[in-house]
Amino acid sequence: MFRGAKRVLTRTLPSSLVLVLLLFIGTFAFSQTADDVHIEPHKKPAQPGQPPAIEDPSLKTHTKPIKVDVDLVLVNATVTDPMNRLVTGLEKENFSLLEQNALQDIKYFSSEDAPISLGVIFDLSGSMSNKIQKSRDAIIEFFKTANPQDEFFLITFADKPELLADFTQSIEDIQGRLVYAIPKGRTSLLDAIYLGVDKMKQAKHNKKALLVISDGGDNRSRYTDSEIKSMVKEADVQIYAIGIFDDVRSTSEEIRGPFLLSEITDTTGGRTFPVNDINELGDVATKIGVELRNQYVLGYRPKNTARDGKWRKLKVKLHAPKGLPPLNVHAKTGYYAPQQ
Repeated sequence: MFRGAKRVLTRTLPSSLVLVLLLFIGTFAFSQTADDVHIEPHKKPAQPGQPPAIEDPSLKTHTKPIKVDVDLVLVNATVTDPMNRLVTGLEKENFSLLEQNALQDIKYFSSEDAPISLGVIFDLSGSMSNKIQKSRDAIIEFFKTANPQDEFFLITFADKPELLADFTQSIEDIQGRLVYAIPKGRTSLLDAIYLGVDKMKQAKHNKKALLVISDGGDNRSRYTDSEIKSMVKEADVQIYAIGIFDDVRSTSEEIRGPFLLSEITDTTGGRTFPVNDINELGDVATKIGVELRNQYVLGYRPKNTARDGKWRKLKVKLHAPKGLPPLNVHAKTGYYAPQQ
């Protein structure tokens, strides 16, 4: 399929764009291993020498998320081909952006790898006992895709979420704290997502992303589905998830789990990646890290200048160069307008 597409590309596109597209389309297959990516890695009270876990007081109260008052709306967009491989090298004219079905003028366009504030939300409930080592390794692989300017934190959750590692640039610090992470208890997934989004208010970079790693649905949180969905719609944070779902799900929470994660991630422009084989965890985590580095950023000033605080739907459309197969675009579904 792609051989044919490549032959058409050489007849219809400038040679510079052909080279970029072919290099990247052929690089990021879902089945790739961490070695295929060619990314250079950076060179507790329960146990002696372990730093204490940090509990964030913001989880103790139901506070209303803050709407950010900005004139320029920025939209991160990921483009993939039918085989779920990243497509890079597209230009501004390959995109159009609609707000409430009204075409907007794209004033800002970039595909550069900007610094990111990253957070991992890691399931430590009892059901993760037989998956804990592979999951720890996947977290480290994810952070290895980071750039020197990036910052990251780690939240774990079981009966309640805890901020295990505050913002840092040290993978070794994260890795050291993970050694003492012991699975036990139930699953407070929604509370953990709340804590992660709230923590991002302290981020120093404009681009923010969370990665959730969990094997089941929520059965412990104080926050509800609707509260968290509303919160992530208002927050300018992309959320990705790796779902380690069992084939047999005995409870309603386990059955609901995959749909809940997908609803949350898709709203923000992220995605949920189901994993059946835990040996694939590292590769999937690396794939998500690489995807965050190869996104397009579209910026526009809304033609609707009303400061009414209402939800405005967004739609990113592609106008792909001739010769390419049908492409998919992943972007957040909307945003809340500022209020008076």
